[in-house]
Amino acid sequence: MPSKKPVAAAQADNKPTGLAYIVGRLDHVLNKRLRDGLAPLGMTVPHYTALSVFRVLGTLSNAQLAERTMMSPQSANEMVKAMEAKGWIARTPDPDHGRIIRISLTDDGVAVLGRCDEVVKQVEDTMFPDLAADERAWLHAQLRSAVKALSLHGI
Repeated sequence: MPSKKPVAAAQADNKPTGLAYIVGRLDHVLNKRLRDGLAPLGMTVPHYTALSVFRVLGTLSNAQLAERTMMSPQSANEMVKAMEAKGWIARTPDPDHGRIIRISLTDDGVAVLGRCDEVVKQVEDTMFPDLAADERAWLHAQLRSAVKALSLHGI
């Protein structure tokens, strides 16, 4: 693992040292980089997150999407309408439940998601330029574990 800066040295820099603070700062900066990188493709970070969830989990209801993307059902519904208008997703009635609408990726959604994946990979490579594959896997596992520990549902 990379060398660690002693706590006393970090405190001497007059910078907060808590992990929660650093994770919060990373979230802020990462979101900005992703927004800037995805915008030219007509994509927002929530749209990218939603399309990525569809890719992994397949067809979902609006309620399931809202839960997985950490937004309210109303916000998820507005996002679904926008993504459907762009042709990235399709909505179809659930064959087993008349009130549930199933949402899934279209071929256009898969294509735009692939282009966005390249942008996200570039941001990740910029964020961690010196991490080897095994170190990235370790970091990924640690972050997923932290989310799971603080969440009722994990990610």
